[in-house]
Amino acid sequence: MHDAITDVEGIEVGHETDTDAVTGCTAVVCRAGAVAGVAVRGAAPGTRETDLCRPGTLVERAHAVVLCGGSAFGLEAASGVARHLAGEGIGHDAGGIRVPIVPAAVIFDLAIGEVAWPDVEAGRRAAAAASGGAPAQGCVGAGTGATVGKVLGMAQATKSGIGTASADAGSAAVGAIAVVNAGGDVVDPAGGGIVAGTRRPDGDGYADSVALVRRGFDPPPPVQQTTLAVVATDAPLTVEQANHLASVAHDGLARTIRPVHTMHDGDTVFALATGPAGAGRRLSPVDVTRLAVFAVDAVERATLAAARHATALGGLPAAAG
Repeated sequence: MHDAITDVEGIEVGHETDTDAVTGCTAVVCRAGAVAGVAVRGAAPGTRETDLCRPGTLVERAHAVVLCGGSAFGLEAASGVARHLAGEGIGHDAGGIRVPIVPAAVIFDLAIGEVAWPDVEAGRRAAAAASGGAPAQGCVGAGTGATVGKVLGMAQATKSGIGTASADAGSAAVGAIAVVNAGGDVVDPAGGGIVAGTRRPDGDGYADSVALVRRGFDPPPPVQQTTLAVVATDAPLTVEQANHLASVAHDGLARTIRPVHTMHDGDTVFALATGPAGAGRRLSPVDVTRLAVFAVDAVERATLAAARHATALGGLPAAAG
């Protein structure tokens, strides 16, 4: 066990990192396909193929989820992942033509480093690097340009990144990976302390972002935020159950990010279920509820890991110093 999303059978992760431009992308690959779900809670999302993750569509299984920097421009990295998988013969069988199903979502990281984004070739490289080993965490992949604590502007922000965690639910494994690019603070729910967030202008620790929001803004802060996550399990879920899991998994973000799901966020959680479907294998409502408890825990710990593994980059300090 790696305490990572790759502890879920059938899940691989690959990063593509550009530290010069301070951006990147991450491919969460499921070569055999996985039943997919999605839940968008932020009001400013940048996404691809999310409709295919919802109930009532013809295609129920995805072959990768891509998390990207670069705002809407970065969505082109998903095409690179799709092309790489198609070259391996992976994808939905569309009359003998393999079409990989690759949902994606982006963060806004254009305000740190260069105005740049991961392109098709970056997506290809992320997919090619995907493996079932322990993924790197911190300022890598889609977390390269992630920052938190922007309520007073980027000058008072703290570097964040990407983190992952897993849990053993007994009859199933559950894992999560999160790119934490929040406008507010990352808070440890165990004690309520701020792990990373808006730094005080006088350099003495962190301000309370929620208190700052309550006070109001003049001028308002820039729109430079969004947190993304993928939660995965090897349990056999239906599309409806996968969507429920993605929805409940947002609670892991709500526990650790304050404020979260704002009008300036595109907060999105994907769910992937790699377990074999079939007669007699559908989970009961009680089992899904239990699985969701573990999923929330995994998202919570992945969010904290993203902040704790980050290092200084792009002129911003990290929580770890």
